[in-house]
Amino acid sequence: MRIATFSAEDRRGVGLISADGARITPLVPTPGQAETGALAVIQALANGARFPDVEGESLPLETVRLEAPLPKPLRNLWRVGRNYHAHARELATSVFKNNDANPESWPIVFTKVPECVVGPRDEVRMPHGISSQIDYEAELAVVIGKGGRNIAKAEAMSHVFGYTILNDVTARDVQSRHQQWDLGKSFDTFCPMGPWIATADELDGTATRVRCWVNGELRQDGLTQDMIFDIPTLIETCSRGITLYPGDVIATGTPAGVGMGMKPPRYLGTGDVVRIEIDGVGVIENRFA
Repeated sequence: MRIATFSAEDRRGVGLISADGARITPLVPTPGQAETGALAVIQALANGARFPDVEGESLPLETVRLEAPLPKPLRNLWRVGRNYHAHARELATSVFKNNDANPESWPIVFTKVPECVVGPRDEVRMPHGISSQIDYEAELAVVIGKGGRNIAKAEAMSHVFGYTILNDVTARDVQSRHQQWDLGKSFDTFCPMGPWIATADELDGTATRVRCWVNGELRQDGLTQDMIFDIPTLIETCSRGITLYPGDVIATGTPAGVGMGMKPPRYLGTGDVVRIEIDGVGVIENRFA
């Protein structure tokens, strides 16, 4: 299934996307839950409720506005840095050095605030006067369906509800200035997400392809098989001593090809359009304004 959050006639809803991606069938969540988008469905299923009923006829997708499937996540989004071998190499001489050669090393984990999430077609606002080095990072994001703490790697995939696309927009100069990553990645609108959640029975996130274009130019093209730390390892790591909840999001890192890694660096400017496609999930496309 592909579960989307949408708005139509000034009302937020949750729906199922058709196999051809052309229509959406509204669901009927518990009254008052629609405002949390797909989170309401994830939490209800985790609590043993049955899947929500269908509400009426399907609608042409072009007649609704797709929002982020999780318009405001439950809490900060987990983020993983330097998780593709080629991406780690391209930044090996930057101020963000990392040695991925040691198999005993740990994933780099940080967070983005939930308020930075926007939809799959929404504009990203450039923080003029604060940063001049805005970068893109195309990522597959894991959505947790069954919570838990100290989740073993061998059991981790049973905790996955599904997958979505995330652009981990980053202000590189702010990231460098503060010597930590949260501030430079948490500006308002710095987390386009969508277009929906593809459930785990529809997509194998451990074997898919992540691509990113800037103004039509292919910049990133990577396979999730090339991750340094695979999805089960990331879930195990994030849950060590910390309870994960249904609806939590773990973004799995970005492939090589970010603007900072180019020589010279090529950062985003006003009017640029970033398109991200992940096989089995879909496409998001956002203009930087």
